[in-house]
Amino acid sequence: MSDIPLDTTLTGRLGGLEQRLAFIIETMREMSRHTDPQVMVQNYGKRMRQILPSDGSVSLSRRDLHVPRYRITRSSRWKTPINPWKSKQQLPLLEGGLFAELIYGDMPVILDELLPDPNDPAAEYLQGVGSLVAIPLYDRGVALNMVVLFRKERGAFRREQLPEHVWMSNLFGRATQNLVLSDQLREAYDVVDRELQVVAEIQRSLLPVTLPKIPTLELAAFYETSRRAGGDYYDFFPLPDGRWGILIADVSGHGTPAAVLMAVTHSIAHTHFGPPSSPSGLMTFINRHLAARYTNGSGNFVTAFYGIYDPRERTLSYCSAGHPSPRLRRDGSVTSIREANSLPLGIESEESYFDCLIQFQPGDAILFYTDGITEARSVSDDLFGMERLDETLNSCTGDAAEIVACTLFAVEDFDGGYPPTDDRTLLAARVVG
Repeated sequence: MSDIPLDTTLTGRLGGLEQRLAFIIETMREMSRHTDPQVMVQNYGKRMRQILPSDGSVSLSRRDLHVPRYRITRSSRWKTPINPWKSKQQLPLLEGGLFAELIYGDMPVILDELLPDPNDPAAEYLQGVGSLVAIPLYDRGVALNMVVLFRKERGAFRREQLPEHVWMSNLFGRATQNLVLSDQLREAYDVVDRELQVVAEIQRSLLPVTLPKIPTLELAAFYETSRRAGGDYYDFFPLPDGRWGILIADVSGHGTPAAVLMAVTHSIAHTHFGPPSSPSGLMTFINRHLAARYTNGSGNFVTAFYGIYDPRERTLSYCSAGHPSPRLRRDGSVTSIREANSLPLGIESEESYFDCLIQFQPGDAILFYTDGITEARSVSDDLFGMERLDETLNSCTGDAAEIVACTLFAVEDFDGGYPPTDDRTLLAARVVG
């Protein structure tokens, strides 16, 4: 311990104004660099002993306890320190005695002449103590923690310095508690992030592992969530007579809730009894199940576009439930695939859905997408929009993979490459001879 005389002040120990200011600044710099509360407390204690010398100390806590129980969280007599935040069960749990009176008294105390009771539950910590100062550390208005400093001599602590030490100790106590909470929050986020990673892996397992080989149709796809998991969904369904069902959907909202509803939509779509005779049939089936069991009154919904492609005729029978219309590039111009649009799935259980039909020609390019593409924002908060999407599609004259790559490049160039705020899905199809 320091051998600086007790009757000197902080000014006397550290010199004049410049020396005191330098000491305080260096202390604050050191404290601000710490990320481990245990190490920060130890280093702060070393510095404080320069201005308030002692022959020993204990730290007490009554957090989550009731009178007269308390824990000893630190002691200068311990050969091996215990981390009170990591090894709480190893801390001595005592009941009654002087320390209980001090910490439940809620006030700073100086005892000039101490005659320890050998029967005190904390007698081993009070041996050889002539005087002490108890500094409460307040949390939610009460002294949940307390620092007790000892001296062998009697009357060793000066009362005029007590207010300053209570003030300094409580400011440090709040900083320590904030660091503890920050550490706990980081650990909690890590747990949540690991769980979300599992959710994301499950969600991605619901998407096609590989794109199907569909005669007369060349395919490419891109899928990106704005968070660990998302609500975009695309799928393919092999149907009789060589036809293929093509589905793209977008669940309202983001993150885990959207991913859960996406998984529900996937499950419903794959439990349809037998191959759907028409796109509107599958839409009606999904909508009624969603509205009746999962989205009723919740405000959640799913936009979707489902088409049945016939490779022999190069036709697409399709139906839309509030989903952005696919873009069709033909002969150097881009238009919207016309559709009889209905409400998104999951809003009204009795909603009617209608089928439309389009015949493609070799060389046609079709781009299915979710609104995370057109609603991408620039630094100036402008939307990427439909016009830029059409211009990009019209300039991409290569295969389906190049259409996807060109579109992604245009979007990322527009938004500066910032992480997306919404899920993004692209499904490009090119009709071949």
